[in-house]
Amino acid sequence: MVEGAVERTGFSGVVRVDRAGATEFCAAYGYADRAHRILNTVETQFATASGTKSLTALSVMRLIEIGTFELGTTARSLLGKDLPLIADDVTIEHLLAHRSGIGDYFPEEGDITDYVMPIPVHELATTEQFLQVLDGHETVSPAGERFVYNNGGYVVLALLAERASGIDFHQLVRTLVCEPAGMVDTEFLRSDELPGRAALGYLSVDGLRTNVFHLPVLGSGDGGIYSTAADLSAFWDALFAGRIVSPEHVAEMVRPHSDWPEESRRYGLGFHLRATGDGVWLEGYDAGVSFASLHKPSSSTTYTVISNWSDGAWPIIKVLNDQLGV
Repeated sequence: MVEGAVERTGFSGVVRVDRAGATEFCAAYGYADRAHRILNTVETQFATASGTKSLTALSVMRLIEIGTFELGTTARSLLGKDLPLIADDVTIEHLLAHRSGIGDYFPEEGDITDYVMPIPVHELATTEQFLQVLDGHETVSPAGERFVYNNGGYVVLALLAERASGIDFHQLVRTLVCEPAGMVDTEFLRSDELPGRAALGYLSVDGLRTNVFHLPVLGSGDGGIYSTAADLSAFWDALFAGRIVSPEHVAEMVRPHSDWPEESRRYGLGFHLRATGDGVWLEGYDAGVSFASLHKPSSSTTYTVISNWSDGAWPIIKVLNDQLGV
């Protein structure tokens, strides 16, 4: 199914396809550690970059279900005097839908392998420490006016969740999402002390340069989760079975809240959506990371492509989209 694209591009990572409850294809390629020639396996943990946002959104929605706050709760009510440039009427729902209009600390434009962090990355190990990079960004549009994809908004969500619950955000994701979903190998990992099963992230198809200086040493609401192909398959099963949040809230999160014509897609609350049909997916792209995990409920089809170099996943994703018709 994908072997030609793997050979042509030098893909490094894991590909998994599930249909009708059975694993149809699962294979690993390339190296988790090029210098020591340690191969990727189907059990390797890979960084997912912005794939984390969906888990953040689910953590927030679960807190809403248990009454910690509401979709209409304003960010200001929990931020106090912090981040004064965030407008007083910005709500949790605006942040989830990328309709907050706030300025972003981590721009989408430019070369993904540029060094863009304004402070040393080792200073970003807790959600509260992100205040120093979230601050100082002017509002770009009124809250609710339009969709603009925003990384910083999801770190703000993590901060709000942490403050409202009194629980560390990384623990919230683990207990509210990963545990009920059975995602036993999914966790936030420090990039400077990766365990043996985790893949290093590489900036190009060749070479030994990793992404260790490009991203926060420990991620937060907008990125930093490591996972496996098996865990991502388990995620979709748990999500649509209502084991993370209620089916009613799942339906709200995968309902189109915005059109995104520039990317030929739509967006819900924390989830990417096909422009037509019922395809819903997680996506991550960063220095040393390229990833997508897509589920189509109507055909019970799921695929995950997860790579430990910056552009590795996209040719494989195209092949799967064409061949699976998702």
